[in-house]
Amino acid sequence: MMQADVEEAGLRVHLRARGREREFVVPQARLDQLHQIASSVARAPFTRRTWRELVFFVLAGLLGAVGVAFIGLTMGAGMVLAVTFVGLVVVAASLRGARGIAGWHRGLARRLLDTDIEEPEPFVARPGFFGWLQSALRDRTSWRAVAYSLAKAALVFFGVWFALSTWLAAFTCLTYPIFGAGATSPREFGVVRSLFPPGYFSIGVSGFWHGLFIALTGVLLLFIAPWTMRLVVFVDRSLMQALLSPDAVTTRMRALEQARARTVDDSAATLRRIERDLHDGTQAQLVAVAMRLGQVKEKLAAGGEVDLDQVRGLVDDAHRGAKEAIAELRDLARGIHPPMLDVGLEGALSTLAARSALPTDITVTLRDRPTPAIEAIAYFCVAELLANVAQHSQASRASVGCVQHGMWMRVVVRDDGRGGAHPVLVGSSSSGLVGLAERVRAVDGHFDIVSPPGGPTVVTADLPLHA
Repeated sequence: MMQADVEEAGLRVHLRARGREREFVVPQARLDQLHQIASSVARAPFTRRTWRELVFFVLAGLLGAVGVAFIGLTMGAGMVLAVTFVGLVVVAASLRGARGIAGWHRGLARRLLDTDIEEPEPFVARPGFFGWLQSALRDRTSWRAVAYSLAKAALVFFGVWFALSTWLAAFTCLTYPIFGAGATSPREFGVVRSLFPPGYFSIGVSGFWHGLFIALTGVLLLFIAPWTMRLVVFVDRSLMQALLSPDAVTTRMRALEQARARTVDDSAATLRRIERDLHDGTQAQLVAVAMRLGQVKEKLAAGGEVDLDQVRGLVDDAHRGAKEAIAELRDLARGIHPPMLDVGLEGALSTLAARSALPTDITVTLRDRPTPAIEAIAYFCVAELLANVAQHSQASRASVGCVQHGMWMRVVVRDDGRGGAHPVLVGSSSSGLVGLAERVRAVDGHFDIVSPPGGPTVVTADLPLHA
């Protein structure tokens, strides 16, 4: 005997068998998960995704058949004619055609699966016919497209046997009472033959109850079919990601090019800022000092009675201007390279924590000293983040951690503020959190922000020790 009780904690099941009692408790979280799975299975045949995947498989399968036929014919002809120069030209043309077919596959995935397969580098041929031939034969993207076409052919055969046969069997069984009158069983092929025991569809008779039995089997297959197709499409999507998107070398080159471009832009912006500050600030102060000292010189050289109070005032103004110019030069120099880093990153971060407007805990564990460029990036990240905490977060405390993991260094700034921090592009690209992220990525590092509403905010920067 079995009895089930629904409670707040979940489902409590009492089982009594052969004089023994057992009790099982299914947690509410597991019940919610089972309900979600059952709901997904029940809705699957009627969702837009299911039908788009079915259409994608059919169209991509036809395109794959065309691609395999084209590659097989042209590659075969090229191999036969390989003893002549014409064979190389045919193979090169086959590779270029495979690259184009791969582009159509990416387009189908983008339109029907909402999967954006990143475009590889465009084909760039060397000058002249022989340059084009050499570039085509050595194009890695084209050879990867050929590999995808061959793998796609095998996947299509499997998909027809495993997934498409399930869909066709479901439609055949559902329509059997209408279009299968007089037949003792519907046609079956593919995985359906292995899914059901022999003779399952054929009981040697026909009629209403036999048709109803077949239709109910069709309903069962209708709820199974979307998941078989989803598995095939998942494998196809993985193949496209692996073979039709840029390879690791190309992706790495793109990332380095973008990081280099950002670094160059940041350097140019820094130089423009320094030039502007020197021209508008320090230079103006020094010009004013020179003018006041020139006035003092003229008064002293004029002879006669000298107004000492006026001369003293000019000298005081010149002295004050010189001190302001020195202070501005010191600030500029500190912005280029903080002098606190001369004693190491640990001392520099401790000084930043001591100067912070909020109580700040500091933890630094470094076995090896990073290169000066990495130290400067870590210093400016912590300085900017602590300034943001004091200005925007409404926090009561902050903490800074800097720990070495192998050849990497992790810098973590945490606060107990209101949260909601996110990168916002304001002004130049080097401002705020966006600028910090670009600065970290420029040395192949990683920058991450976790700041849910209500806090806490945790900003993590992973930097290589040497760059």
